[in-house]
Amino acid sequence: MKLGHLGLGLQKKMSHLILLFSLFLAPAFADGRSQKSTENLCSNDVSHKRQKRDWIWNQLHIQEELDTPLPHHVGKITSSVRNKNAKYIIEGEFANTIFKVEETSGDVYAFERLDREKKAEYELTALIIDRTNNRSLERPSRFIIKVYDINDNAPVFVHKVFNGSVPEMSPVGTSVTKVTAVDADDPTVSGHATVTYEVTTGGEYFTIDDSGVIYTKEPNLDRETKSTYEIVVQAKDAPGFSGDSSTATVIIALSDINDNSPEFKHSSFHFKVPENVSVGGEVGRVKVEDIDEPQHRNTRYSFIQGEFRDTFDIVANPYTNEGIIRPKKPLDFEAVSEYRFSIEATDPTVNLRHFKPGNPRSIASVVIEVTDVDEPPVFRRLPYEFKVRENHVEVKTLGSVHAEDPDAAKRKIRYIQRRANPNGDYIRVSNNGVIQLPKPLDREFSSSYNITVAAVEILEDGRLSDRESHAHVHVIVDDVNDNAPELVSPEEPRVCENAAPGKVIVRISAVDKDETSPRGFFRYSLATEDSNFSLIENYDNTANITVKYGQFNRELVKFHYLPVLISDNGDPDLTSTNTLLISVCKCNEKGNFTFCEERAKQVGVSIQALVAIFICIFTIIVIVLLILLRRRHKKDLSGLGRSVAEIHEQLVTYDEEGGGEMDTTSYDVSVLNSVRKNGLKAEPAPSPYAQVQKPPGNITPGAGGMEMMIEVKKDEADNDRDLLPYDTLHIYGYEGAESIAESLSSLGSGSSDSDIDYDFLNDWGPRFKMLAELYGSEPSEDFVY
Repeated sequence: MKLGHLGLGLQKKMSHLILLFSLFLAPAFADGRSQKSTENLCSNDVSHKRQKRDWIWNQLHIQEELDTPLPHHVGKITSSVRNKNAKYIIEGEFANTIFKVEETSGDVYAFERLDREKKAEYELTALIIDRTNNRSLERPSRFIIKVYDINDNAPVFVHKVFNGSVPEMSPVGTSVTKVTAVDADDPTVSGHATVTYEVTTGGEYFTIDDSGVIYTKEPNLDRETKSTYEIVVQAKDAPGFSGDSSTATVIIALSDINDNSPEFKHSSFHFKVPENVSVGGEVGRVKVEDIDEPQHRNTRYSFIQGEFRDTFDIVANPYTNEGIIRPKKPLDFEAVSEYRFSIEATDPTVNLRHFKPGNPRSIASVVIEVTDVDEPPVFRRLPYEFKVRENHVEVKTLGSVHAEDPDAAKRKIRYIQRRANPNGDYIRVSNNGVIQLPKPLDREFSSSYNITVAAVEILEDGRLSDRESHAHVHVIVDDVNDNAPELVSPEEPRVCENAAPGKVIVRISAVDKDETSPRGFFRYSLATEDSNFSLIENYDNTANITVKYGQFNRELVKFHYLPVLISDNGDPDLTSTNTLLISVCKCNEKGNFTFCEERAKQVGVSIQALVAIFICIFTIIVIVLLILLRRRHKKDLSGLGRSVAEIHEQLVTYDEEGGGEMDTTSYDVSVLNSVRKNGLKAEPAPSPYAQVQKPPGNITPGAGGMEMMIEVKKDEADNDRDLLPYDTLHIYGYEGAESIAESLSSLGSGSSDSDIDYDFLNDWGPRFKMLAELYGSEPSEDFVY
């Protein structure tokens, strides 16, 4: 407590010393400022004489946060002017608010407590005027009031919470992070802005220096034991001052290093796997535990006991760190039904400097039980290859394939051909695996034949198993010299009429479908010696055709057909006769061809092209026939059905039953009545078509609807070029020669004085009942037509 009062008293004494120091220096500073200000304000004065100092400054400093009653005396401004009406005023920053001046004495007072951390100095302007007329007695002068600092602020951290990290197991003194606190007091005053740091919580693990850097204090900080530390750091003033302080929280995370070895979760593992598991397939997984973070888990698995390293392999999964056991070769239940071995898990990347005490190796035993499955047959020899001479008619079989049932049941095997290349019935496989030739093979068609044979087990009930295995059979066809060489056609050999003897006309060559004999080249010769050509061999499978005598005559022969014999060196050798067509041409003096006869070229058409042509021709014929039939049918309908379509609304077609003349509701018979009244009556004719007669001249236009209809239809027929070139009208009064009732048309049966007896209509059935009632008896007197 005494030390605290002593420090406070020392602080106050230092402040008074600073204040006294400023009092002595202030007048000189003020005099210089006043003189400079006066010189600036008197720039209009052309006199170069030293001016007398007009302003006299007393005190221009004040301490912040004074605890004495307001107002606080700041200083005094005084002028050398002697005028009883003089009045002092101040202007500028916070003038007449915070700072005020006594008008007559020039004393400046502060009416508020000042805080240096808010504003360290104030700039004001002093004036002296005549109070009677407000005229300035002296030039204005600027001055500054400085606020002296006292240590009244505690250090404050820039953040409430800081974060840092350090690798686990780091040595003592490893830097973790840095914290910062700021003191608002004046740093130019010794001790006012000095900050000291201290770890108040967590000091047993970390320490901090005066610059705010945090270091490790404990060498064995283990992330697997505790991964995060939360400490409290305090910032305070330098010793001997106010002692105010603030605190902040620092969260320190330990980053992981690879300092732990993997350990098996179980001491033994047991797996079951079928014997048909594929090579490289998964048998099982062994699991280990590594408490390091995933990026530091690098487990390696190895076999330490058991003679099965050539049978199995174990690799680590990079994502789960599990050990995956895979077979390196096929498993066979009948040979080995169980495997036992031991495996070890280690991590070669563990940092040995920080390795923890304990066993770095983890060992576990593994038992793999192989289960039996129904396996497909197994071919004992792969692949199968046979050779045969081409066109060998005596060879019927090439050999056989053989497969066995690997299971204990030892079932019988049936062989089936699955694929063949080239495709076709060239090679067959019997049920017992014999490779057969149904016909001789031709090497020129294919030099080798490949088939795939499937072996399938025969079950106890006679059915075939759905599991099968395959074998590849390769048949090589040895060549026999059965093809003579053939001439390779050169490009239109030509010769000039005046060609000189020995002139090379063309170079010829040949090909042979058989294998080329290693004994020599082809032999060329001419079939006749009487021609004007000769043949010279080049002994490189080519020969030159040259002019023998020269002087060809185009008027006699324009083309020469030269037979060439070509022989091979086979056993036996074969010879072919080939014809070479040579054109005789006109040439200029330089020997260039000027005119040659156009040789006839044989144009071949493929079967596919011929079929396409015939299909097109047949399609065209069918389309033409259909068009002709349609036109003919249209012409027939234009005569037979045109009248029906024209007067359908007025005439009744007789293929439907109606009510006779008493049925006046279905059809409008007024048109027929008007026709009858005007004397228009169609005459029967032997033909179903009759030429339309023009109406008599005494019938006026518009006398009846029928007349107008006929005129309209006639005009339509005249303008229709698709119909016959004459006008027709269907005569509906004609019933045909075979009808015993003759005409039934109402056009000719309107009179009641007919002598025809219609009683026979009663015998025709119910369909003619209405006609029988109308025509069979005399109508009653009250019957009205």
